[in-house]
Amino acid sequence: MIRTDVLDRLPVRGALPALVSALDGHGTAVLCAPPGTGKTTLVPLVLAGLVGPEGPVRRVLVAEPRRIAARAAARRMAWLLGEEAGGRVGFTVRGERRVGPGTVVEVVTTGVLLQRLQRDQELSGVDVVVLDECHERHLDADTAAAFLLDVRAALRPELRLVAASATTDAEGWARLLGDAPVVTAEGVSHPVETVWAPPERAVRPPHGTRVDPVLLEHVAGVVRRALRERAGDVLCFLPGVGEIARVAGLLGGPAELGAEVLQVHGRAPAAVQEAVLAGGAGTRRVVLATSVAESSLTVPGVRVVVDSGLAREPRTDHARGLSALATVRASRAAGRQRAGRAGREAPGTVYRCWAEADETRLAAFPAPEILVADLAGFALQAACWGDPDASGLALLDPPPTGALAAARAVLTATGAVDADGRPTARGHRMARLGVHPRLARALLDGAAEVGARRTAEIVALLSEEPPRAYGDDLAAVWRAARRGGDAYAARWRAEARRLESALRGVAGEKAGDAGGALTDDAAAGLVAALAFPERVARARGEGAFLMVSGTGAVLGDGSRLRSAPWLAVAVADRPVTSASARVRLGAVIDEHTARATAGALFAEAEEVCWSAERGDVVARRVARLGAVELASRPLSSPGRGLLRAALVEGLRAEGPGLLRWNPEATGLRERLAFLHRELGAPWPDVSDEALLGDPEAWLGPELDAARRRADLERVDARAALERLLPWAGGEAARLAELAPERIEVPSGSRIRVDYGSGRPVLAVKLQELFGWQRTPTVAGGRVPVLVHLLSPAGRPAAVTADLASFWRDGYRAVRAELRGRYPRHPWPEDPSTAEPTRRANARRR
Repeated sequence: MIRTDVLDRLPVRGALPALVSALDGHGTAVLCAPPGTGKTTLVPLVLAGLVGPEGPVRRVLVAEPRRIAARAAARRMAWLLGEEAGGRVGFTVRGERRVGPGTVVEVVTTGVLLQRLQRDQELSGVDVVVLDECHERHLDADTAAAFLLDVRAALRPELRLVAASATTDAEGWARLLGDAPVVTAEGVSHPVETVWAPPERAVRPPHGTRVDPVLLEHVAGVVRRALRERAGDVLCFLPGVGEIARVAGLLGGPAELGAEVLQVHGRAPAAVQEAVLAGGAGTRRVVLATSVAESSLTVPGVRVVVDSGLAREPRTDHARGLSALATVRASRAAGRQRAGRAGREAPGTVYRCWAEADETRLAAFPAPEILVADLAGFALQAACWGDPDASGLALLDPPPTGALAAARAVLTATGAVDADGRPTARGHRMARLGVHPRLARALLDGAAEVGARRTAEIVALLSEEPPRAYGDDLAAVWRAARRGGDAYAARWRAEARRLESALRGVAGEKAGDAGGALTDDAAAGLVAALAFPERVARARGEGAFLMVSGTGAVLGDGSRLRSAPWLAVAVADRPVTSASARVRLGAVIDEHTARATAGALFAEAEEVCWSAERGDVVARRVARLGAVELASRPLSSPGRGLLRAALVEGLRAEGPGLLRWNPEATGLRERLAFLHRELGAPWPDVSDEALLGDPEAWLGPELDAARRRADLERVDARAALERLLPWAGGEAARLAELAPERIEVPSGSRIRVDYGSGRPVLAVKLQELFGWQRTPTVAGGRVPVLVHLLSPAGRPAAVTADLASFWRDGYRAVRAELRGRYPRHPWPEDPSTAEPTRRANARRR
């Protein structure tokens, strides 16, 4: 019996005539409806002709971003019709299908929708597709929308398409859907009071998947406060399963708390999920939930929301080949969605666990998944759709070029696409398996060695990370899952059966049950290495490994894997402050398995390089698996080009000081640096940067002849520098004129000029300059030399750039100070007319 009284109260009913009219006239529409209006439940029933005005019965497909939401929506619609799910309303999610011959409305996940589109691009028998919660910008939903628009444009213009959301970029979706009409439904909104409840203690910001325990303790305290201060059930938003478990432990049991604590997330048992959605039976409840409860689900009885302010988003480190979820501050849009849950049925309250001043610093919307996630699955979907570079797909945000290139590299390495990016027959089989391309590769290639059933079981472990309590040894986790009776083990068994069936469907007889001779440990390692060949790692110390990708990896202190010589790393993440990845799940392998699975990264080549450790050239023939060195032997006759490159590498590492710099070489370099600074071209730049930037220009012959460090140490740096002189224009002949190495002073001495201090300096005994009125200059008369006047003992007595002024004004003071100390040397009254000398008075006589 149809529950008409409930249907009539749903606020979205008032927008249905406009929605039907928009679809009749345009074929597409954007529906904006707040949570609780009935957009997920009433709209599909009306469009299918199951309730409301009589009309043709149409088959409606509703796509939800999550399995829990798909099941809940189907069961709610079936309840409104007075039926059980599987009749006129059914659902299909990965590993579970409840539909019948009379099913008219089918709720599926967006991943299932993509699989259907790849098998049947026309989507035969479907009249209307509703993309629900499109504001969440999941990658599968964006991809499905793009494919459906292609279907409407090329194959089925009569296919109707609705983009539905609680809060969304309506104008953007309208443009994407061909200037589709926007239909807005007004919700029955109850006022929600905001209580700002920031922590009193300092909280470290989240990084990776880590959340400061101080914040979780604070959230638990705010939940207790909410129970004291407000009536009704409490819905608390936390970023992930681990944080939910932690807060649940801090809250304690019903006797202590005065309320039942329930946990809602994608991994929760179906019975728990259904109990939460069914509402309480007189007992107060605290529902700890991830973002699945933001918009897709209605939790009855909730009057209070406690928002931790955190969410999880995918992040990919393309340089290291690591993908993981990252804890981030939830956006303002997510905060509004969460707060709205408190006012779905009556006035409510939201406790926000951050300061009001921080609100403006939050992002306006969550990051679209296409901009931050691993795009290998998307790239395979696009290739199989016929658009390898995704340039023709109607997407709100185009995929980042670098991320798409990294995804294409993965697909090429796994044999899913050819050199032009077109899908191979193997790629089409991989796409039909419904898992990430890496796992699809492991399924197809592992079945021949391990058998279809065992391979499917291992891949099922890799497709949903097991609970941390299972440990980090993949083989031990496999055994634990076989014995386990928890919710994870139940989901794992269902997924393993699905994968085995899918594998046999695409591989036929090739997916046999061979490979029984391999132990569990060997089988687990082989399949993990097939899925992640660039994460094959070799030990380099207790608990430390080097992956063939070049990234370091470390194990936890208590791990059984610490003594493994080789490791297949299945799950890893990299803390923000660490250069190495942390291994969350791995399996022991041997070198044979490493070579077999990561063989594409094997290379054997002559390696001639400069060893910083030895400070010399090292020439070897090296066999490598990516960044991991397997074996090496000395190379007796390395190629001249390789030797030259290694010597240049050493020169750049240690600097020009590696050569032989005698005083003449140093002096020439200082003179050239002075002329370059004062006159510019054609005088060369001889700084370290310039010399090391083009060593061929001045060291070419020496680099041709050298083989090792000792050869460079014998190089005459002066002769090498002379090659840089501007010989072609004849300027080189003016070197002695423009920057003389020595200057003759009145005494007849030729004194060396020091160009090393930035300004040319002539250091000479005062008596040798008697009678010299004109200060010497260099650089064609542009730069006066700074004269350092020395005492007879060679110690500085005065400094001047104007000798005439010194004889007139400064000499008297110097004479008075030094005359008594050096009586054997001349100290005339008038130095400007005195005879210059290098000697004392007695020697002069």
